[in-house]
Amino acid sequence: MAVDKPPLLPALLVLLLVLPAATCAASDAEPEEFQIPRDGRVVELDDGNFEAAVRTADLLFVDFYAPWCGHCKRLAPQLDEAALVLAGLSKPIIVAKVNADKYKKLGSKYGVDGFPTLMLFDHGTPTEYSGSRKADLLIENLKKLVAPDISVLESDSTIRNFVEAAGTGFPLFLGFGVDESLISEYGAKYKNKAWFSVAKDFSEDMMALYDFDKVPALVSINPKYHEQSIFYGPFDDGAFLEDFIRQSLLPLTVPINKETVKMLNDDGRKVVLTILEDDESDENSLQLIKVLRSAATANRDLVFGYVGVKQWEEFTETFDVSKSSQLPKMIVWDKNEEYEVVEGPERLEEGDYGSQISRFLEGYRAGRTIKKKVGGRSPTLLGVNPVYILIVLVAVLVVMMYFSGQGEEDHRPRQRAHED
Repeated sequence: MAVDKPPLLPALLVLLLVLPAATCAASDAEPEEFQIPRDGRVVELDDGNFEAAVRTADLLFVDFYAPWCGHCKRLAPQLDEAALVLAGLSKPIIVAKVNADKYKKLGSKYGVDGFPTLMLFDHGTPTEYSGSRKADLLIENLKKLVAPDISVLESDSTIRNFVEAAGTGFPLFLGFGVDESLISEYGAKYKNKAWFSVAKDFSEDMMALYDFDKVPALVSINPKYHEQSIFYGPFDDGAFLEDFIRQSLLPLTVPINKETVKMLNDDGRKVVLTILEDDESDENSLQLIKVLRSAATANRDLVFGYVGVKQWEEFTETFDVSKSSQLPKMIVWDKNEEYEVVEGPERLEEGDYGSQISRFLEGYRAGRTIKKKVGGRSPTLLGVNPVYILIVLVAVLVVMMYFSGQGEEDHRPRQRAHED
């Protein structure tokens, strides 16, 4: 029995009509965007998915590392710990890493010239991170970096939430009844050093809590050191306002260590430095530090710091102080290569510390001091006295010139050698 075959021409026409539509649909489809896991793991990126990750994550913190780098290996567990917390923030920060030794072009694109290099990409804009690499401090620093310059608080509850979220890593400035425009400049300038906010609406409970009785008032809080101070103005004089902000960035009495030395270098004041045998457990030292805090309150043009020989002997030796020295001792340090000793007894005797500190400050302000040079290694950020670096460089240069002259001496007149 014969079977009817479908007409060939109509079938071809249908196929020609369907294929272009299918082809167009395929070409119009967007490529699937890179999906970053949000479970707190550190994401491994390469040159194939890096740019997609930067586009996808609003906030991406990247560790450009090398597998052979010892610093990178020590950093890795800190990043693992921080990543879990950062991924859970209201504005998550995704932590990623790139083997920049393998993907050299990618590292070169972002200026990576050492390992590890840490970089925060805020909506695609990279900023190199140079702060602490310990997990807890890393978290605090990154939270601060991605926060707005100034937060506007609308109620008592938002004030409490702001203070709680800020934590204890940085000083806080709360402006009550303060126009945002008056402190916006300083919020941007000191963004990496403190939290800034203005409260638009608040109750008398807040006034009682922060101990101010009129507005406008700028309340400074240093939660790490349990300190608070209040500025009532004038707000239209930028010099007074900035002085208050700058001075409030440091505690009244600064425990001197490698971190706070960096903070001191950003402050223009000289340091009244008290050198103790032990600044942690000795009862007399704790009593002296308490008196220093009172002196600092009345002398805000100076920074008051203290350091124990047991805590940082290398630092105290630069001021000709060792464990065998008569302590405690007070000096005034310019934070560079010079310090001053007030004429008279150098050692603070146990007992009336307040009177002895007052006499020391009176002698300093009257100019009854002996100036000395910082010896050994300078307590600067580099940890090495620049004067000695210069001496070594000059000595090396002289030696090189000498041997160069010896090699050329046979080929030039003696008089020419003397002229050189």
